[in-house]
Amino acid sequence: MSGGVDSSVAAILLKEAGWEVTGCFMRLGSPDETLASDHTSCDSSKIRIGHQGCCSINDAQDARTVAARLDIPFYVLNFKEDFSRIIDYFQEEYHAGRTPNPCVRCNDWLKFGRLHDYARQIGASHVASGHYARLEGDGDNLRLCRGVDQGKDQSYVLFGASPTRLHEMILPIGELTKDRVREIARDHDLPVFDKPDSQEICFVPDNDYAGLLKRTNPDRLQPGDIVDTDGKVIGEHEGHQHYTIGQRRGLGIAASLPLYVINREPETNRVIVGHREDLSSTGLLANQSNWFIEPPSSWLPCHAQIRYNASAVPARVKKLSDDQFTIEFDSPQFAVAPGQAVVCYDGDTVLGGGWIESAFQPNNDHACPEGPHSS
Repeated sequence: MSGGVDSSVAAILLKEAGWEVTGCFMRLGSPDETLASDHTSCDSSKIRIGHQGCCSINDAQDARTVAARLDIPFYVLNFKEDFSRIIDYFQEEYHAGRTPNPCVRCNDWLKFGRLHDYARQIGASHVASGHYARLEGDGDNLRLCRGVDQGKDQSYVLFGASPTRLHEMILPIGELTKDRVREIARDHDLPVFDKPDSQEICFVPDNDYAGLLKRTNPDRLQPGDIVDTDGKVIGEHEGHQHYTIGQRRGLGIAASLPLYVINREPETNRVIVGHREDLSSTGLLANQSNWFIEPPSSWLPCHAQIRYNASAVPARVKKLSDDQFTIEFDSPQFAVAPGQAVVCYDGDTVLGGGWIESAFQPNNDHACPEGPHSS
């Protein structure tokens, strides 16, 4: 129970269905607490969890209030040390020139990782959450699917759950729209019925990623060159971590045509800019794969989603190894960013996914290990 309307209504639906429900709030930190980390070089002790995230002091109180209204046991679980792993991952990915997705990692490592461990300790058979996704079928045919509310679907951020976890998960609101969820909360007189959705990363409440990195490890943000695709220096930056793939605004460079960030090179501390067509990719290579089906050893048609707020597009996917797979898009896609997750779908069903390692550029015959159009 995060203190939001979605997990609150999930608890209502479970209780009404006859489940014995225990509410759990993951304590990750708060604006009044530091988050210590002693196992990496990143100084996450300087990071504070913001008021607008999904794990603040106010959220904890909202979750406690809802649990009391529903007359269910409520526990606050101290996951601060575990959460430091996510913050360290976030920082290291930016320093390495990639674009991280900490919300997916939080689901993988905490909500459907550590929380399942706790569930077993108290004798609970399942972990339920307020995600807009569905579980369809049963037994060996159990499938993770998109939520009915397409505008709120969160199956993308659940792709990393272990296939064995599906049988221990319950997603009570996946069949509902957001409006219906708020209506149920209002009908049950829950004070969170109109609570706004969390829109920000909880440990970056001001959305200033580079500012966070500068506060925690300032020596790793150094001035460098902004260059064009020919390597010509056309500007200067204060740290490549300030930029993301596809960024157009805030470059501080005058040009006859719009310029976009097309790459960041942490090894040379250069930011490379180009035109929109330079961000066109015919496919990608992904690693850290997680499949809910037998990994396809030959080309399998699918729809691929390359970021949370993107639409899935027609593509085909093929396994290269136990860890890697490659995807070819039916038509080139814009700003495929290494470090982001890519998830493959068959209709509404999640087939599997992984983490983008590199993107293939048009007319690059060496982009894919077997050629861009191998069969």
